[in-house]
Amino acid sequence: MATEYIMVDVSDPAIAQAYSDVRSDANPTTWAVFGYQGNNKIVLTNSGSGPWSEFVANFDDSKAQFGFVRVTTGDSESKRAKFVFVSWVGTGVGALAKAKVSVHKANVKEVIRDYAVEVHAEERDDINEDKVLERVVKAGGANYGTGKRD
Repeated sequence: MATEYIMVDVSDPAIAQAYSDVRSDANPTTWAVFGYQGNNKIVLTNSGSGPWSEFVANFDDSKAQFGFVRVTTGDSESKRAKFVFVSWVGTGVGALAKAKVSVHKANVKEVIRDYAVEVHAEERDDINEDKVLERVVKAGGANYGTGKRD
């Protein structure tokens, strides 16, 4: 009998609120992490206004989770807020749970809609701040910088 993947419940109002908080210039919240409650419900597990390291510390190697984070790009002349969506499948997550994430990610993206870059991470290096910021800058198109060359 084939395994049937059903939609995941993303109706928890805290998910949409956390998404709005991260996107809002008027709110200090810069990141949110979402996880499974049972097998088919996604809930907000944590949010905060701390640095990137605080955001990634919330990802558990034994769990499948999702994250949304605000980053700032630009140069001394112009700063821009950009957003990153992360799907996390820790190294201790089994094959069936990994497969579910790819299906459930579409449901989570019904709430977490606008972002510059999507990162699928299975190891800590996949969510290295410098690597992710590099992807965000590249996705942004024009990168004039300060005119200095490497």
